[in-house]
Amino acid sequence: MGDLWNDVKHALQMFWKNPAFTLAAVAALALGIGANTAIFSVVNAVLLKPLSYPDADRMVEFLYPSILANSFLTAIPEFHAYQQQTSVFEELAAYDTAGPGFNLTGDHPEQLHGIHVTEGYFRLFGAPVLLGRTFTPQEDSPNGGKVVVLGYGLWQRKFGGDPSIVGKSLSLGNEPYTIIGVLGKDFLSDPQADLWLPFQFPPVSDDMNHFFQVAGRLRPGITLAQANAQLKLAARQYHRDFPQAGPNPQFAVEPLRDSIIGDARKSLLVLLGAVSLVLLIACANVANLLLVRATGRKREFAIRSALGAGRARIVRQLLTESVLLSVTGGLLGMALGFAGVRALLAIGPAGLPRIGENGSAVGVDGRVLGFTLVVSLLTGIVFGLFPALTASRTDLNSALKESSNRAGTGFRQGKARSLLVVSEVSLALVLLIGSALLIRTFFALHGVGPGFDAHNVLTLEMSLNGERYQKTAGVAQLLRDGRNRLNALPGVEAAAATYWLPIQVDDGLPFQILGRPVEKGRYGSKWMSVSPGYLGLFKIPILRGRDFTENDTAAAPGVALINEALAKQLWPNQDPLGQHVIVGADMGPTLVGEPVREIIGVVADTHNSGLGSPPVPMMMVPVAQVADGYAAAYSDIQPLLWVVRTRGDPHQSIAAVVEQLRLASGGFPVAHIRTMDEVMGSSTARESFNMMLLTIFGAVALVLAAIGIYGLMAYSVEQRTQEMGIRMALGADRSAVRKLVVWHGMRLALMGVAVGLAAAFALTRLIASFLFGVKSWDPAVFIAATLILSAVALLAVWLPATRASKVDPMQALRAE
Repeated sequence: MGDLWNDVKHALQMFWKNPAFTLAAVAALALGIGANTAIFSVVNAVLLKPLSYPDADRMVEFLYPSILANSFLTAIPEFHAYQQQTSVFEELAAYDTAGPGFNLTGDHPEQLHGIHVTEGYFRLFGAPVLLGRTFTPQEDSPNGGKVVVLGYGLWQRKFGGDPSIVGKSLSLGNEPYTIIGVLGKDFLSDPQADLWLPFQFPPVSDDMNHFFQVAGRLRPGITLAQANAQLKLAARQYHRDFPQAGPNPQFAVEPLRDSIIGDARKSLLVLLGAVSLVLLIACANVANLLLVRATGRKREFAIRSALGAGRARIVRQLLTESVLLSVTGGLLGMALGFAGVRALLAIGPAGLPRIGENGSAVGVDGRVLGFTLVVSLLTGIVFGLFPALTASRTDLNSALKESSNRAGTGFRQGKARSLLVVSEVSLALVLLIGSALLIRTFFALHGVGPGFDAHNVLTLEMSLNGERYQKTAGVAQLLRDGRNRLNALPGVEAAAATYWLPIQVDDGLPFQILGRPVEKGRYGSKWMSVSPGYLGLFKIPILRGRDFTENDTAAAPGVALINEALAKQLWPNQDPLGQHVIVGADMGPTLVGEPVREIIGVVADTHNSGLGSPPVPMMMVPVAQVADGYAAAYSDIQPLLWVVRTRGDPHQSIAAVVEQLRLASGGFPVAHIRTMDEVMGSSTARESFNMMLLTIFGAVALVLAAIGIYGLMAYSVEQRTQEMGIRMALGADRSAVRKLVVWHGMRLALMGVAVGLAAAFALTRLIASFLFGVKSWDPAVFIAATLILSAVALLAVWLPATRASKVDPMQALRAE
C-alpha cells in the first residue's frame, strides 16, 4: 500500500506540473466516458431495469396475427378462449390503453387518464391497495355497478388524501361512480393512469372488435414454447367455434418486457455501439498524449532503472497515472452525461418506452455507477498499458546520452502514435457517415409530402363518456353543434371531427364487395369515420365523386369514400364509384345495423401510417352513419378529435375553441391540445433523437480526430526541428518543408480514411432499417463525409506545417 500511495502522490505531482496535458487528457476522457454513461443510462432505464411486477420474468403479452396486421389487440371471445388455458397460465388480465380518458365533471372539469381492466389485473401486476379494495368478479360482470379504483396521485391531488374517501361518489361524464379503493404510491401502470374501471365483459360474446390487450403469467416451469404450442391448439378450437373470425386464426404470446420495449432495443444498441466508438477515439487520443509524454520522460525512466527500479515498477507507476486520469474523467463525464441526456430528452422526446415524462425515469443508480466505474478503470488500463510497456523498454546507455529534446525523434519511432491517429480517423469517419445518413433520413422524412396541409391546424381530444354518446345520434348531434359554434368564431376557417388524424390511422375493418363471390370478396383496409368538412379542412383532394355532406345522416343511404391506394388495389381496371360494400358483416354486435354503403368518391392518398411508410388502402365513412354499437365501443376506447383550421396562429384561438366545445358538450373538458405541426414533429421523434445523438457523436469524433492529428504533427515538428534547419541550410525552401510535413500528416489521414470507408461500408448496414430515402451505401454521403474529414485533417496538419516552414535554420541547428 505504501508503494501505491507513493505512485499516486507522484502522479498527482506530475499532473500539477503539466496542467495542459492533464486538462487535455481529462477533457477527452470526460467526453468519451460521459457520452457512454449518457447512453447507458437510457439503455439501463429501457432495457435493463426489471419490470416492477411480481414474477415479471414469467409475464407475457398475447399477440393476435389478424388478416390486417399483427396486433396486441384482442376481442372478447379470444379473451375467453385464453382464460380456458389454465394448464399454462396461472393468471390473466385484460386492459385497454387509456385511449379516450375520462371526464371528471363538476365545478372543475378535467380529463383523466383511466384504464378499463378485468378484476384479475391488480393481482397480475401486483398493485398494492392502500385503502379499500379492488373489483370483485361480480363487479366485473355485466350490470356490476359503476365502481372505480383511484390512483395515489389523483387521490392526493383532487381529494387531499382523504382517508375516508372509500364509499364516496365521483362524477365521470356526469354520471356517479362509487370509489371502492385507492392504490399505493409506488404502483406504476403502463400506460400510466389516474383511475381504473371494470370492463364488465359478458360471459358469452361474439363481438369480434379488437380493442384491448391481454397479459398473463405463465405457471412455474412452463416455457414460452410450451405456452405457444398450447395456444396453437386453442386457436384451432377457436376457429371451429367462431368461423367468422377469419381463416386460420393464430394465438401467441411473447415476453411482456419485449412487447413494452418494442423496436426501441435495436436503435438503443446501435447508439451504444456508436458511442463506444467515441470512447475508443478518446482513448486513442489520450494514449497518444501519454506516448508523447512518456517519450519526453525517457531520461527519468532510465535514471530510475539505473537506481534499481524494475520494469514492472515503472509500468505500475504509469498505469497509476492513466487510471487516475480515467477515473477523474469518468467522474466529470458521469455528471456531464447525465445532465446532457436529460436535456436532450426534455428538448426532443424520443418516443422511447419506460423513460417517463421528459426522461424522468432516466437516472443514476447502482448499475449506472458500476458501469461508469468499470468503463473508467478499463479505459485507464487499456489506453495506459501500451504507452507504459513502450516507455518501460528503455535502453539505459542511449537514453542517458540522448538529450530530452531529441528523445524519440523521427517518424519511425512514432509508428505507435501514427497507428493511433489512423485509428482515430477511421473511427471518426464511420461516425460521420452514420450521422450523415441519419441527417439525410431526417430531411427526407420532412421532405415527404404527407398528402394534406398540416399548417394552422389545432387538434383537441374529447372523451365521450356517458349514456348520451352510446348512440350514434348523440355523437352526430354533438358534432353538428360543435362545428357550428367553432365555425362561427372569428379567425376560424373550418372545423371538423374524427377519431384519427390523417398521419396515423390505426383502425381497420374487413369488408365485402357486393357482387363478388363471398369467398373471394372479403377484404380489409384501414377504416375511419369523419365529419363533413374533414377533407376540406386538411385540403385532401377529391379525385372523383363527391365529399360527405350534412345530408349523409343515419336516415340517408350509406356512403363511403376510399383512397386512391384502395381503388388501385381492388378496382385496378374499373371505376369504383357506384360499387357497394358491407363493412364488418361478421364482427358481431358492434357492427349490427351497419348499412350497405355506396362508394361515392375517391380521395388522394395520405401517409396514413407515418411519413416513413407508403399510403395504405383506407375507407372513410360519415360519423353520423356508423352503427350504434361502434359508437359505443369508440366512446370507451378512443377519444374524439376536434380539428380546427385557423387564419393565423392556432395557439391564439385555443381559449375560445375550448370554451365553445365545453358549451356544445354540456361541460366536457378537452385535453392533449396540440397543433398539427406538433403532431407531425412527434411522429418522427425517434428518428430526430437518433439523428441528434449520432450527429453529436460524429462532431465530437471529428474534433478529437483533428486534435489527434494536430498533436502528433506538432510534436513531430518539434522533435525534428534540427532536421528542418539542416534541410533549409542545404537549400530547401520553406514551401518544400511545409509540403513535407503536410504529406506526412495527410498520408496518415488518408490511410485512416481508407480503413474507415471499408468499415463504414460494412457497419452502416446495421442502421439500414432506420433509414428512409437513402441507401446505407449512399455515394453522396460517403464522398461528403470523406471530404469533410479530409478538410479538417488538412487544417490540423497545415498549422504545424506552417510553423515548421518558419523555422530559423541557425536557431534550429543550435537547438538540443
